[in-house]
Amino acid sequence: MKERLITGAIAMAFFIPFVVFGGTPFTILVLILGTIGFQELLKMKGRTLWSVPGLISLLALYAFMMPGEWTLQVSEWTGYTKVEFAFIAVILLLIHTVIVKNSFTFDDAAFAILGTLYVGMGFLYLIETREESLAYLIYALLVVWFTDSGAYFTGRKFGKRKLWPEISPNKTIEGFIGGIIYAIVAALVFDYFVDLNKPIYIIIIVTVVASVFGQMGDLVESALKRHFNVKDSGKLLPGHGGVLDRFDSILFVMPLLHFLHFI
Repeated sequence: MKERLITGAIAMAFFIPFVVFGGTPFTILVLILGTIGFQELLKMKGRTLWSVPGLISLLALYAFMMPGEWTLQVSEWTGYTKVEFAFIAVILLLIHTVIVKNSFTFDDAAFAILGTLYVGMGFLYLIETREESLAYLIYALLVVWFTDSGAYFTGRKFGKRKLWPEISPNKTIEGFIGGIIYAIVAALVFDYFVDLNKPIYIIIIVTVVASVFGQMGDLVESALKRHFNVKDSGKLLPGHGGVLDRFDSILFVMPLLHFLHFI
């Protein structure tokens, strides 16, 4: 626990200045995090980023992660949209399955492309949210962090009924509900001091949905790790695992807030 707290404090001290400063430094940091997260995903499946299919997939990942302004510039330079770049990557991956005589299969190609969507879209909207508003990004991060903390502490104190034992044995229904309550309280306190310019009932509804989706993102990552029989997605942060272990909820919450037109 001590190692976990120290590592978490150091990681926060490193990450928060980038969040506050925003701009190109924040975008580059998120691109790096996305690259590491995608590498962790491939590694769980026994594949490596530093291979022909890995580098082709990286092309699709960066296409999905490019923020709006960068996308326009790349389109002007190349004449291709991000969807076309992604489709080129799909074609190249399928051609690669033939060249290597199915040592890299259609299933591997499908996993790689789905992985680029899973990682890329979540981190894209992390960038887009910061470009839109620092206040909304902090709101989203608070919802995720307080959901995670609330679920942990409520689960330890009151947890009796298992939430999804086949996926994550330690999570409880009480913790799930506690995470939502913590998130609502954090969102309302933040809105009191910052004013998100939304009606209170909208903030509560969106926070509940975001908290639920955030916890589902955590469960999806747990399901992946259980399927591939690994404890953590990576070892970047001692006591915390890898990038996907720390950003699994954010990958679900950030796109959701945009899809709901909250941001």
